[in-house]
Amino acid sequence: MIDKNQTCGIGQDSMPYMTCLIHIFEEWFGVEQLEDYLNFANYLLWVFTPLILLILPYFTIFLLYLTIIFLHIYKRKNVLKEAYSHNLWDGARKTVATLWDGHAAVWHGYEVHGMEKIPEEGPALIIFYHGAIPIDFYYFMAKIFIHKGRTCRVVADHFVFKIPGFSLLLDVFCALHGPREKCVEILRSGHLLAISPGGVREALISDETYNIIWGNRKGFAQVAIDAKVMRKFRHRVLKGWRDRVIQQGRSRAEHTVQDCRQLVLLPSLTAFHRLFRWLYEKFRYPFAPMYGGFPVKLRTYLGDPIPYDPEITAEELAEKTKNAVQALIDKHQRIPGNIMSALLERFHKNQKIN
Repeated sequence: MIDKNQTCGIGQDSMPYMTCLIHIFEEWFGVEQLEDYLNFANYLLWVFTPLILLILPYFTIFLLYLTIIFLHIYKRKNVLKEAYSHNLWDGARKTVATLWDGHAAVWHGYEVHGMEKIPEEGPALIIFYHGAIPIDFYYFMAKIFIHKGRTCRVVADHFVFKIPGFSLLLDVFCALHGPREKCVEILRSGHLLAISPGGVREALISDETYNIIWGNRKGFAQVAIDAKVMRKFRHRVLKGWRDRVIQQGRSRAEHTVQDCRQLVLLPSLTAFHRLFRWLYEKFRYPFAPMYGGFPVKLRTYLGDPIPYDPEITAEELAEKTKNAVQALIDKHQRIPGNIMSALLERFHKNQKIN
């Protein structure tokens, strides 16, 4: 118990300021032993914080299943209208996009820089860096649908199509797992298509240094060449976000997301990396545990389209694309990524500058 004769001043009967502050709150609230309550609360915080950090990443999967449940309800409600409507799922897509966009704004203060680089119509191939969980790309797809009224098709890993209950979600939002001919067909039909050359391998192996792990993949470059979606742009500006004058109305752009590696984390020990990579290469399933779900600031940066060169090879185009994505990372991402800095970005407008 605190001696009532002690004071908060300096001298023989003085007490520590924190003890004094607790004593003041005890008198204010009319309770005793407030320090014991605070110690118990601190104990609970240390016990439950690790559990929360383990649960939060899987909250994204929970949100995906909520989305699927909504789509099933929507499908049953509108089953009789299907024969009379060519846009059965537009209402569902708009509702889901609005909900995900709201979650992005509230939890991550999500922003897209360079949205004007996405064409209002016509094909475009978007290449992106793959985070541990590509929730940033879900936000990006929602932004495109809301602001452009367009559905961005995306190439997903084969294992995603084997997840129970995901088939309707993947169908409504036009996800596909290839092959190359299908990707070319989609672009030639005038649609948007997104590909992450690193895929799940990049999600598992890359870390806070944001190293690009594409291996020798160049299929996405051959898709761009075969579909002829690359055209030259006249007025190339990345900083300042001024409108560009498009010489011909098709494009191929790169995109990266600031701090997406600080959103959800994977164990970073080399031994674990090797184990997770071996498991993925062996079974083609991402077995790595995740933790985090931090409300870090997320910004998507769209780079300028790569100028068209009719004589470029798929190998050269793949290397040029990789360099362009790396340039976006170097320009906008703090290396190595830091959770505290990413959290502070939620409250400060300062961006990384050269």
